[in-house]
Amino acid sequence: MHRHGYKGRKFGRETDQRLALTRGLQCSLIKYQSITTTLARAKEIRRSTEKLITMAKKGGLNNRRLIIARLNDLEAASLLVDVIAPQIKRDSGYLKIERAGFRRGDNAEMGTISFVDEIDFEIEAPKEEKPKAKKPVTQKEDK
Repeated sequence: MHRHGYKGRKFGRETDQRLALTRGLQCSLIKYQSITTTLARAKEIRRSTEKLITMAKKGGLNNRRLIIARLNDLEAASLLVDVIAPQIKRDSGYLKIERAGFRRGDNAEMGTISFVDEIDFEIEAPKEEKPKAKKPVTQKEDK
């Protein structure tokens, strides 16, 4: 049996559990700038997170909605689009993985995944004030 066309790692989980795991890891990476997890998990979330960062750099309402749908976390999505993406100057390769030894207990190889560029989280997202729509004035005619 050949293994063509089978992308991604299974992590010994069913589809919904695997999706929840990767979403949680991506949200943690976006919120905390760096996380330590197993090397296989770090390599797997790097693929999808870099695609999300590219979408955030392009901007636009549709890309923002797609990011919210993929992360399922409004806070992490707005942080990615409004704070992180404008600070990244490179075109690709936004994340790096460094090996972090072996986990005590099961000897699993660990890795730390973080952003290549230094991200300043103290910068506030720009608040855009929309002008309020004025109600049309209608005059009543007296008869």
